[in-house]
Amino acid sequence: MNKSILEKLANTLEGQLNYDSLSKTLYATDASVYRKIPLAVAFPKTSNDLKILVNFATENKIGLVPRTAGTSLAGQCVGEGIIVDTSRYFTKIIHLDEEKRQVIVQPGVVRDELNQYLKPYGLFFGPNTSTSNRCMIGGMVGNNSSGTTSIQYGVTRDKIVALKTILSNGNEAVFEAISKEVFLDKLEQDSQEGKIYKFLYEELSNPKIQAEILKEFPKSTIHRRNTGYAVDELLKNSVFNNSTEEFNLCKLLSGSEGTLAFTTEITLQLDELPPQYSAMIATHYKSLEDCLSDVAPVMKHNLHLCEMMDKVILDCTKNNRQQLKNRFFVDGDPAAILMLEVKAGTKESLKEAIEKLQKTIKKSGLSYASPVLYGDDIRKAIELRKAGLGLLGNMIGDKKAVACIEDTAVALEDLKDFILEFSDIMSGYKQNAVYYAHAGAGELHLRPILNLKKATDVKLFRAITTDVAKLTKKYRGSFSGEHGDGIVRAEFIPLMIGDKNYELLKRIKKSFDPAGIFNPGKIVDAYLMDESLRYKIDRKEPEIKTLLDFSDSEGILKAAEKCNGSGDCRKSHNMAGAMCPSYHATSDEKDTTRGRANTLREFLTNSDKPNQFDHEELKEVFDLCLSCKACASECPSNVDIATLKAEFLYQYQETNGYSFRSKLFASSTKSNALGSKVSGFTNAIYNSKTLGGLLKKVSGVAKERSLPKVYNFNFNKLVQNANNKEVNNLKKIILYIDEFTRYLDIEVGKDAIYLLQKLGYEVELFYAESGRTYLSKGFLKEAKKLVAQNIENLKPILDKNLPIIGLEPSAILSFRDEYKRLYDDKSILEKLSNNSFLIEEFLAKEIEIGNISSNSFTKEERIVKIHGHCHQKALSNQKVTFDMLNLPVNFKVSIIASGCCGMAGSFGYEKEHYKTSMAVGELKLFPTVRKSDVETIISANGTSCRHQIYDGTGRQALHPVSILRQALLIK
Repeated sequence: MNKSILEKLANTLEGQLNYDSLSKTLYATDASVYRKIPLAVAFPKTSNDLKILVNFATENKIGLVPRTAGTSLAGQCVGEGIIVDTSRYFTKIIHLDEEKRQVIVQPGVVRDELNQYLKPYGLFFGPNTSTSNRCMIGGMVGNNSSGTTSIQYGVTRDKIVALKTILSNGNEAVFEAISKEVFLDKLEQDSQEGKIYKFLYEELSNPKIQAEILKEFPKSTIHRRNTGYAVDELLKNSVFNNSTEEFNLCKLLSGSEGTLAFTTEITLQLDELPPQYSAMIATHYKSLEDCLSDVAPVMKHNLHLCEMMDKVILDCTKNNRQQLKNRFFVDGDPAAILMLEVKAGTKESLKEAIEKLQKTIKKSGLSYASPVLYGDDIRKAIELRKAGLGLLGNMIGDKKAVACIEDTAVALEDLKDFILEFSDIMSGYKQNAVYYAHAGAGELHLRPILNLKKATDVKLFRAITTDVAKLTKKYRGSFSGEHGDGIVRAEFIPLMIGDKNYELLKRIKKSFDPAGIFNPGKIVDAYLMDESLRYKIDRKEPEIKTLLDFSDSEGILKAAEKCNGSGDCRKSHNMAGAMCPSYHATSDEKDTTRGRANTLREFLTNSDKPNQFDHEELKEVFDLCLSCKACASECPSNVDIATLKAEFLYQYQETNGYSFRSKLFASSTKSNALGSKVSGFTNAIYNSKTLGGLLKKVSGVAKERSLPKVYNFNFNKLVQNANNKEVNNLKKIILYIDEFTRYLDIEVGKDAIYLLQKLGYEVELFYAESGRTYLSKGFLKEAKKLVAQNIENLKPILDKNLPIIGLEPSAILSFRDEYKRLYDDKSILEKLSNNSFLIEEFLAKEIEIGNISSNSFTKEERIVKIHGHCHQKALSNQKVTFDMLNLPVNFKVSIIASGCCGMAGSFGYEKEHYKTSMAVGELKLFPTVRKSDVETIISANGTSCRHQIYDGTGRQALHPVSILRQALLIK
């Protein structure tokens, strides 16, 4: 299409229309295996914008593909027309009716954020998907989502009271429950809405059509059935039988994947919050068959959750930093685990429910362990299960667990036999499938392991899907339980419901959408399931040389390909975790981990340039990455964008040159060392409005930003003076004086030396520049040289097995992280990693083993609030700081639920990034600090974090070591 036509369309919208190559790349994929380059991406701001888009699509015979979070597994959100993303502006909770327990929302409201809003009212929206912290209500309606709670609270379809929509002619229509009399009145209306009602009445009144539906559709006892349009649900009302239930077209629209109308408002029926007390029994099994045999008997209890994870999923969690701690309840090496949750209004009734369930478990005798979990341990176990889909991306190499047959649902009585036959099919294809299940609902997320870059496996992709579709049909199951038909399953709908019913679906589509503009290729007239795949089949793999070592992912391209699109990086700052701070500030897909990984994959795969990294689009997506490393731990697939960005910057700058400012920041240690020799003069310049302002202007630093002061101090003399005194030394430790401590944060260094020596440790200093500034700006050759030099100097220390203690997280933790990609001797690297510690890690351990007592510290009351450094959160944990600062008996310590502070080294200084930097700080950190009493101590162990807190709030934050040193009684 001519760009001038799209430009004209863009000018008529209150929202935006993007048709640049980057936007189209970002929206070419979702969480499925498919890739379709769209014509454009629209961000409508109003219903009028949507009407304009509908009319434009009709006139130009193009499709409109609705999209919210883009986490669909079946390809519902990809297409060649205009992607219509309502997640940016259609995000309002419009009205809550407490009496009716109903809420009206726009489609871009996030499920978990809705429940945060509802909690004070004692209400919640029940359907709960594994993506609930970023999936949106519009997408849940489109897919008829259900999740873990469906056995107790039903599916999305059960909760929809009304839908306000825009029809294919641009008119608005509200669909809700209506009586038979109102229904019959609708038949007289000369509008598209009236014609739809009339069509449905004529079709569904036909006894033969009703009989065909009842004969061919999945068993009605299967609650999760979402194959095609839910016409079987439309028969259950006063219009078509003797039921007292009113007719509601929302039953049909739910699960229609945006192929019938465009939804602008959704009215939901809510439930009261679940009972207060809960427990989970995690039954462990030596075989899958034993596990499945227990499902039916345990489901006779009033369970709130009955979920299954198999060994493949559990093994994936072993390699995920974030999920490793959530494996605490896993006993041995089970083939499968059932997670069974019971809830009750009192402790006594909960105890009774547990005992009854345990009795059933004991009677079967099939599980070898069944620990009972309470409180926060239940949340941790559920988080482990929730991460399951994304964790499958941890498989190294091109073979992945592929979503195609992962959404089958059968009646509970058929579950075991179905799975055994399914296993036989998989064995016939020499497949070890992944079993990940809502077992209590009869739904198994079954995934074959395939390499869809190879034609042989693409053939298997179709063959396995076909055979499992036939098996599902044999048991009158649903081939789409909750993930939808999309592209991957839509062409099997005729098999699942019969040709006559499929023709009915086509007629329904025609009545709603005569021009076929709404999400074409889905449900009817489907795209082929083995075309438009993410990767070109039997392609020659691009050869990409890197300076960093990506061998742990079999190269940088496969490191980017680990992103499966699950969209965990799209959770907002209202959710737990730090990923992804730039997205939190901008709500733009390009600023997500997914957006960056997808763009890198796209250009590394398809670039025809000598340097595949030499693309402005890549520069744009990496621009706002703060290199916080939250993705390295929070992304279930461990996509480490900070490391990918470092390599990109290096490769891009090798072709395009290194800017003056980048050189200035990268070599800032040298300038700090030089400035420290005349620190008074240097700091006077920095503080000068004229000279400091000129320096900022020349170096591209934001005028609003304060410049860090430099200092000159002889740490050796301080250590020597203390070591000359008699000290009862517990052990010798190496205190790493990094480039930040040496020239910027000398007081922190002094406090650390004083504290450690007074506590009885012999302190030896190790001076070195970590290379952090070079890494952050992509100066990898310089970083590699520094790494080699540092390791050579550290070898004598490592030979003695002495602990190396660091103060600045971004410096000491590089020993455990980036150094592994910049040095070849893995045995030395392992020794370095094992012997390098944050000072909080070291002291927390010493406290735990009894080497440090609270008797050495003040008993005065203090309130301390901790902001942890991003690298600490990603590569260590904040608990060590919490434990260390809780040593003084009357210290009341809490961790601020903040993500990244927003400074991120040089990022927050740069004038074009200053606003984003401060916006990130304003999300959580700054408001919490401002609300704190002036007597409250703010703890921040990162030099950038302390600087950002000062610039953003005027408060002086202290390193945890300084806080503990001030509390020390020993003089």
